[in-house]
Amino acid sequence: MTTADPLLAWRAEFPILDHTVYMVSHSLGAMPRGVYAELRAFADAWADRGVRAWGEGWWELPITVGNMIGRIVNAPAGSVAMVQNVTIGVEAIASSYDWTGRRNRIVTTEVDFPSVLYLLEGQARHGARLHRVPSADGLTFEMEQLLGAIDEETQLVVVSHVLFKSAAIVDIEPIVRRAREVGAHVLLDAYQSVGTVPCNVTALDVDYMTGGSVKWLCGGPGAGFIYAKPSLIPTLRPAFCGWQAHEKPFTFDPGPMTYRNDAGRFLNGTPHVPCLYAAAAGYRIINEIGVDVIRERSLQLSQRLFDRADAAGFTINSPREAARRGATVSLGVPEAHAVAKTLIAREFIVDYRPGAGIRVGPHFYNTEDEVDAVVAEIQSILKSGAWKEHQPPVGEVG
Repeated sequence: MTTADPLLAWRAEFPILDHTVYMVSHSLGAMPRGVYAELRAFADAWADRGVRAWGEGWWELPITVGNMIGRIVNAPAGSVAMVQNVTIGVEAIASSYDWTGRRNRIVTTEVDFPSVLYLLEGQARHGARLHRVPSADGLTFEMEQLLGAIDEETQLVVVSHVLFKSAAIVDIEPIVRRAREVGAHVLLDAYQSVGTVPCNVTALDVDYMTGGSVKWLCGGPGAGFIYAKPSLIPTLRPAFCGWQAHEKPFTFDPGPMTYRNDAGRFLNGTPHVPCLYAAAAGYRIINEIGVDVIRERSLQLSQRLFDRADAAGFTINSPREAARRGATVSLGVPEAHAVAKTLIAREFIVDYRPGAGIRVGPHFYNTEDEVDAVVAEIQSILKSGAWKEHQPPVGEVG
């Protein structure tokens, strides 16, 4: 290794690093070794305590684990709830609004994540009008166009903190300011930032934030989260809800619905307990290290990746300025999809996205040598023509 960075001591906590150059934390973070113990604790509670486990912590896990996220994003206790994924979180928020009046516009961009866009498109059947700010290059959008689209008929602005294809950081401050001017609310999708880019919901003054554990938080699938500004929570009545959102669920009151007073009012049915156990292992590590420290390391590694890619003659499809880039670097290389498949076959784990190229996402547990090796391997694959053995089937784009 070419560095003695103390963060590399954490490598021992991630088993996959023993045999793989793992550069895909923007898609699925490496599993912490502590997940084994967490899932064993879940199994032991189920085996030994049975149904009593609900009253001994399971029922409130969406809030207690949500408070772990709260410490990462500077959210007050009780303002973050764990849901199964971001799409469910966005639906809980969207269902809190009446879309039949004059203020019924949702403003977003074409480069936000498709799952969210599909959900927002579906709000049209409830009366919402969706406006997508276009993208000229399929990677970014023009801020002036977004700000110009936010008007007095806008109810909700949905935007990513870090764009998933280019890893460009979106300046949230002018968006929030413009929304305040016209009385709109802002929902921030922070999936590609939380855990690697500082994200302080109090300082950003966003009304809502969604995200998840699959990527930089190393929490695995099935553990998304939703933050709502505490002052807004009592005013919201999500139509998409369930008995866990009820103030007194075990009275089995048939209704009308009486909501909880915290972010738990965005919950729905019985919680996803094993996923929440598993996610806690990654959250503890991120909290212990601190996102500011992770960010510093991330910028060092991404800059090294820029330097090596430039020397190799590859196109960079991510912002170069430190203040404008997230943790992922998208590389434009010839035959990018086939090259990515070849890399994966050789235990260099990256991914490919149409229009962006090969996405490489070093995290705090990666080394400079691994960054160098990825670029060198791409060069080798191109020179040898090995990518020809991994050409994707016609029509395959992911």
